[in-house]
Parts: sequence; C-alpha cells; structure tokens
Amino acid sequence: MKTVLITGVTGFIGRYVARQFTETGWSVVGLGNRPPENAPRQDLFRYQQLNLPSAELAKIVQELQPEVCIHCAGRASVELSISDPSADFSNSVAVTFNLLNTLRLYVPKCRLIYLSSAAVYGNPETLPIRENQSLKPISPYGFHKLMSEQLCAEFFQVYNLPTAIVRIFSGYGPGLRRQVLWDMCQKALTNSALKLRGTGNESRDFIHGRDVARALHILSEKANFEAEVYNLANGVETTIKELATLVLAKLGEDIPVGFDNNTPVGTPINWQADMSKLAKIGFTPEVTIERGVNVYVQWCRAEILGW
Repeated sequence: MKTVLITGVTGFIGRYVARQFTETGWSVVGLGNRPPENAPRQDLFRYQQLNLPSAELAKIVQELQPEVCIHCAGRASVELSISDPSADFSNSVAVTFNLLNTLRLYVPKCRLIYLSSAAVYGNPETLPIRENQSLKPISPYGFHKLMSEQLCAEFFQVYNLPTAIVRIFSGYGPGLRRQVLWDMCQKALTNSALKLRGTGNESRDFIHGRDVARALHILSEKANFEAEVYNLANGVETTIKELATLVLAKLGEDIPVGFDNNTPVGTPINWQADMSKLAKIGFTPEVTIERGVNVYVQWCRAEILGW
C-alpha cells in the first residue's frame, strides 16, 4: 500500500485530500497543529500533532518513507497576511523550506505537491489566466506563495527533488468558515440586508474542495514532478453579484444586496483560470457552482442557525 503524507490535514483542504486518498486505497498519514480529536481520524492511518517547522518531521518521514507528500499547511488569509506579514512568512515560506529540506535529506524520491494560490497572479493582464502569465502578487500572502513556489523549483533544479505546484483559485465547500461564501451566508441568515465589500463586479473562479482533492490525486500519479505549475479551478468566471444572487436563491432569502464600493487592500479584481494544462492529464471538475453552492449554503444554515 502506497503512503501519502499530508501536512495541514486538519485544515479545510487537508480533510478533503485525506478522504480522497483513503477512498482510492492509499495509507494516509496526516500532520496538523490541532489536537487529535480535531483530526479526520476516520480517513487517516495515523495522525501526528505537530507545529511546523519541527525537528520531529525528520523522524516521521524516515519512518514512513512516503511516496507522495501533499503540502496543505499554512495560512490562507490575505487580510491576516497584511496585518501580520511576519506570521504569514513563518507559516508559509519557512515551513515550506523545512519540509523540502527534510524530504531532500531523508526521502529524496518522495513526490511533493505544493498547494500555491492564484494570489501569485495579482491582477492578471488577461483572462482566462494561463500558468505562464506574469506573476504580480499584491499581498504578502501572494508574495509568500510565490517565494514557496521558487523554493520548490530550487529543490528540484539543485537537488532533483520531485515537486509540482498547484495554484488553487477560490476553493470552497462544507467545512470552510471564512472567505466570501461564508461571509454571504452568515450575513444573509442573520440580517435584513446583505451588505458586501467592493462593487460586486469583482469575479472569482470557484473550485469545490472535493474537486481539489480529486485533482491532487490525479497529479500524484500523472504529473511530471519537474517543478511544473498547474492552475486548479473550474474555468468559470463568477461575479460577486452573481454569487450573491445564487446564494440568496439557494437559501430562499429575499433581502436587498448592497456594496460599499471599497475594494480591500490586496484583493484582486477579476479571476478566471485557463484549465487546459490540468485537463491534458485527465482532470475535469465535477461540481458545478450551482450544485456546490446549494450544498454549501445548506451546511452553513446548520452551522449558523443550528437547523
């Protein structure tokens, strides 16, 4: 049985990844900074509570000798990166370097998939965004993701450590208690009006957590692992106005929607991914935005209102 090591397994994406690899017959070992009761134990062969970077990581990888490592650990907030760039750097770049160096020393044939972000593009020159577009991050979060990508390239080019980079656009799904969809649901269920930031004409390309995990599994078996980069999204541009209309319809709420016309610092305006590169190795998203939002808002209702 093949072994996959997942960092950040107690996080939103990490949980979906653990489930996907377990269902496809892998032995899944997860690392996370939360107590064991907060880990998806049903989808794990083993869980280790660990705050990365850590010297304990060397012992773990020597013992496991994993074939694949999915690096999900790290902060995922543009806003927090702006208010505390030092913590974002430590939890992103420093952790990634420690992981890469540990794999280099003790399991040099382990295939690493690094979860980057579309934040490295900033405000793209054209849509849809191809992987070879200019990289112009506009937040510490985006800059730190780009630095970590460069570390993956360094360890492949200098040490021949097999790495692949995945730029996830706007991931969502049950379990995510932050970002625009959660914000919409929380406000729509508890207020008489839905007041949002920006103009409403901003757009994102949403990808369900289940599809993220499916894509990572396909990459684990079919990627070249030569520090190449893949976009991961649905390939569909959705404006925030369109998203708000969809959320309210799925919730059955008829309330007015307003925007403050202020775009937060570090927030890109429009995103849509070109998905042709990932499609060539066999990945096609399964969860449409309509289906995914419907499931997500019902989960939010239970989380926020208790029913």
